[in-house]
Formats: sequence, structure tokens, C-alpha cells
Amino acid sequence: MKTQYMYTSFIKSSILLLLFSTMVMAQEEKKTVKDTLIYKQKYGLRLGADISKLARTFFDDNYTGFEVMGDYRLTKRIYLAGEIGNEEYTLENEVLSNTTKGSYFRGGIDLNFYKNWLDMENMIYVGFRGAASTFSQTLNSYEIYNVYNQYWDQQFTVEEGTEYSGLTAIWAEIIIGIKAELFNNFYAGINAQLKGLITETAPNDYENLYIPGFNRTYDSGRFGVGFGFNLSYLVPIFKKDKVVVQEKEKE
Repeated sequence: MKTQYMYTSFIKSSILLLLFSTMVMAQEEKKTVKDTLIYKQKYGLRLGADISKLARTFFDDNYTGFEVMGDYRLTKRIYLAGEIGNEEYTLENEVLSNTTKGSYFRGGIDLNFYKNWLDMENMIYVGFRGAASTFSQTLNSYEIYNVYNQYWDQQFTVEEGTEYSGLTAIWAEIIIGIKAELFNNFYAGINAQLKGLITETAPNDYENLYIPGFNRTYDSGRFGVGFGFNLSYLVPIFKKDKVVVQEKEKE
């Protein structure tokens, strides 16, 4: 009996030792390793134009304008960006005709919040701009309202073409937009702009009805909106390594 008991104990001990060894070997075989991938990110100057303004020039007889844009990548997320343009717009309604023409500049930064896969260069960004415009207003014609005979007599129209030059405006913008690479180094983008007017000079007789780069003003309002659709091309200047570390279990 004693011999049988010792034999049974030996068998149990051997089985436990075998199970323990198997568990240890399994833990040693499944190791977490780090796989490092390196991709080249492009840094350079991206130049383009606002296609929406060119389209509006073609379809709207009262509007002529263009805008060129550019950005330069400073860091992984930050881009130095700016736009420069020229506009001429004639506002016509039942009481007056007014033509505004001038140039503008907007400059600031874009922050990219999109985490690209591998070597992609797309953007979902928020931009901040300071902007300024120099322009002139020409009052082509206006109508004098006859309060005494408004129902029977025709209203009197003055056509004098008075020009007010040397006008300026300064404002700030917040931009939300996307830029997607259609093919190698060629991008399409769309954005929306919220503008806040800081200061302006206006004619003595009436207010600015349109500010190049800012768009329409309404009842001396301080806020404006805008949008843009642009096509651009990236001129690569140099590349930086983008390191991607992936963890995985190795058998």
C-alpha cells in the first residue's frame, strides 16, 4: 500500500509539474513586440486658387473677382496660411446702384485635427485669420423718395457716379474646412468662414455696402460669412520621418 501511495503521489506531482511548465512556456512564447514603421511626410509650399470666385465671375454679371491662396507646413499640425484677392461688385436694388472694388489680404494659421493613415496628407482644420482690405465705393445712382406724392408722381432718380476712394477695413476670421489629396500633390478643399469686423472707414454720406474679402454688410452689422472651394498643388521642399509604433503579440 505504501508503495502504491508513493507511486500515486509521484504521478500527481509529475502532472502538476507538466501543467506548470506548459503555462510558463505559453507565456514565454506570446510576447508583446513593437513594430516600428517609418513614413516620409512632405513639407512644402501649397499654392492654389478659389474656384468658386471664378465661377461666380462667369455666372454673375454684377461680380468680378479672384483669390489665390497658399500655405506652408511648419510642424506636424500647424500650417502658416494666407489668401490674397481682388473683387468688384455692383449692388443694385429698387433705390440705388453701388459699385465696390478693391483688394484684400488674409493671413494666419491652420490647425490640422485629422490623424492621417500612413503617408496620407489630408486635412480637417480650423483656421484663424487677420484680414485687411483697401477699396472704393462708387454711388452710380440713387432714388429720392417723394413723401408727399409717393402714389402718383414718379420718384426722382439721381445719376452722378460719385466715387469714394481710400476706404479701408480690418477684420478677423475663423475658418473650418477640409483639404483632400485627389492624386499625387494635387488637392481639393472647401471651407466656411465666420468674420468679425474690427474697424472700417466709410463714406460720409452712407455706409459701406460691400467690403472686398468680407462680403456684404447688413445695417452696419459687424459680422459676415463666406465660403470657398479651392484647388491647389503642393510643391514639396523637404520630407520628415513619421514614426508609427505598432504593438502586437508574437507567438
